[in-house]
Amino acid sequence: MTGLCVISARGGSKGLPGKNIRPLLGKPMIVWSIEQALATPEIDHVAVSTDSEAIAEISRNAGADVPFLRPDHLSTSEAGKFDVWKHALSAFENHYGEKFEFFLDLDCTGPLRDIADISNIVGMFRERRKTGADGVFTVCEARKNPYFNMVEKNDEGAMKISKTLPGSIVRRQDAPDVFEHVASIYIMDPAYIRTSEYMLDGHMEGYDIGVEKSLDVDSELDFLLIEFLMTRKLGISS
Repeated sequence: MTGLCVISARGGSKGLPGKNIRPLLGKPMIVWSIEQALATPEIDHVAVSTDSEAIAEISRNAGADVPFLRPDHLSTSEAGKFDVWKHALSAFENHYGEKFEFFLDLDCTGPLRDIADISNIVGMFRERRKTGADGVFTVCEARKNPYFNMVEKNDEGAMKISKTLPGSIVRRQDAPDVFEHVASIYIMDPAYIRTSEYMLDGHMEGYDIGVEKSLDVDSELDFLLIEFLMTRKLGISS
């Protein structure tokens, strides 16, 4: 069985219009992810799910398969990513005429990942699936911990610790480990996508990609930070 990588890229973006094809160090942002997928030996098919003909053309030129455009009802800001995955899995199974060992999604706004991270997460999925895991996704250690320094308002408006345990936690080191969901790499058993309604419905495990590779683009500031980090990572002179 073969491995399918789908890169989802909607044409509209409220936070940063056009971010998926905005030039990043000389190439459209989505191209970074396409090139990473094409260079990952465990991936057999690299495809793009988009509603935008402009994104489709750029993706095809970069070497990805884009045989159709995503339906309108899956192209709004309200559409859930899991529903996009369900459609992509079914549509690309029909397009390629085969079933896949895994469905892997690369978020095109997270170019800080390495090709080795993609290979590692495939290897982790293959190993953990033997003991019942449905998939793996990227995480990193949380910058703030809800047991120690994240607060929320109670009914009277007073700030209180978000999550509590018996006794007081006075040092961050004593708080339970908490992780951030990193929008970068997701890999799942195709059967899990077909039968579930939400990514965390089943047994999903985390691959710690590290804080330094955890940023994704939702705003102008995010883009500037990633541009700086990519410049440093690639050793490009400013």
